Amino acid sequence: MKTHRFVLKTLSFLFILSCVQVLGYVFSIPPSHADEPEVLTLSAACETALKNNPLIRVTLSGRQIADAELREARAGWFPLLQFNETFTRGNNPVFVFGSLLEQARFTQANFSLSSLNNPEPLSNFRTALILRQALFDRLQTYTRVAQARLGQRQAEMQKVMVEQQIRFEVVRTYSGVLVAHAKKGVTDEAVKTAESDMKRIQDRFKNGLVVESDLLAAEVQLAEFRQQQIDSEGDVAMAYAALNTVLGLPVERSQKVAGELEERRFETSAQEEMIRLALLQRPDYLRAGYNVLSNKEGVVGAKREYLPRLDVFGNYGMSGNDLSSGSSDYTVSASLTFNIFDPGRHARIEKARAAESMATAEQEHLASEIRLEVVRAYQQHISARGRLAVAGQAIDQAAETHRIVQNRYREGLTTITEVLRSETALLRARLNLIAARSDHYVSYAHLLLSAGKLTDIQPFL
Repeated sequence: MKTHRFVLKTLSFLFILSCVQVLGYVFSIPPSHADEPEVLTLSAACETALKNNPLIRVTLSGRQIADAELREARAGWFPLLQFNETFTRGNNPVFVFGSLLEQARFTQANFSLSSLNNPEPLSNFRTALILRQALFDRLQTYTRVAQARLGQRQAEMQKVMVEQQIRFEVVRTYSGVLVAHAKKGVTDEAVKTAESDMKRIQDRFKNGLVVESDLLAAEVQLAEFRQQQIDSEGDVAMAYAALNTVLGLPVERSQKVAGELEERRFETSAQEEMIRLALLQRPDYLRAGYNVLSNKEGVVGAKREYLPRLDVFGNYGMSGNDLSSGSSDYTVSASLTFNIFDPGRHARIEKARAAESMATAEQEHLASEIRLEVVRAYQQHISARGRLAVAGQAIDQAAETHRIVQNRYREGLTTITEVLRSETALLRARLNLIAARSDHYVSYAHLLLSAGKLTDIQPFL
């Protein structure tokens, strides 16, 4: 009995000791931060977008298609080797006569008239290897290869153009998040100020120093600021959703951006210089130029159809009445073809010339559009820079005006209406400054994009 009690006490002690160790391990684990979003910088956002955005995958697929088309075009320079297995059965006199010769089973008896005119049905298994090689295909393979190489360059320019567009969208949406956070901070501060003012007016109303209309006006002002605060919270959520979309992430992905919209001056060249650079390095304009060259190659290729074509053929085969036996043979031949009269050849040349003319016109139209886009982006950036300077001055004036009006109201020299109006003006000035800074950033990014110079985001870091 004592032994049983000792065993039970020992087991209980071990169980309690194990529980203590487990609890100690649990409480020693540091708190998990898995639910906390990582801080996202602008450079990290750009890197993520250039990896995950679906448009990047589209351009990569386009480049793979262009590479495959080049390999396909080059295949015209190599021979074509085919395997062919044919089974034929019949009593056609010519077929039977020839098949017997192919099978090396022709005998003296097959010369009889009855055998020649009314032969017995015959089965023929024909196994063959066929080799075809174009020695001169009127330079059509050369034309297709040249066009495929230009297609590769077009696909590369498409990739560069999409990358620049994605960088612009990252800058725009990232700035949008910073703007939304800044506006929320301004509205939060405005609500706190309005609450403090209302409490002070309530105290003065209780002491009979102000009329009830002053209190009601302060309450209305507070309600308006709270509405703007609610709207700013929604703007933050929408800004993050827009950013996640550009990054190629789910819209509900939790994010936290770093930094703020600081005042900075971006260096720009003259408008004429920006236009000149755009026509030299815009990826879409270069792509249009490659399209013109490709259509020129098409015209040359259509004209080359007037040239002759030279092909060689090789055939090695075996014929038998079954698959296990037979007689082998081979043939080698060459073919020279010259189309003396081809009604569709002239039409193909005219079609190629029309395609070249259309590609040239499209490039000229794109050049005009690029010039207009650069002018528009340049003027928008200049305007955004001017608005930023004005907004900075306005906020200083609004803050000073609000301070003076508040002092006058405490001394009883003005009405609550003037105080509320100055608070609203100060809030509007702060929001305008935030919007002006965002426009300054985005307009500069748009200017770089219009000139084909948005190859990195270094100016915004």
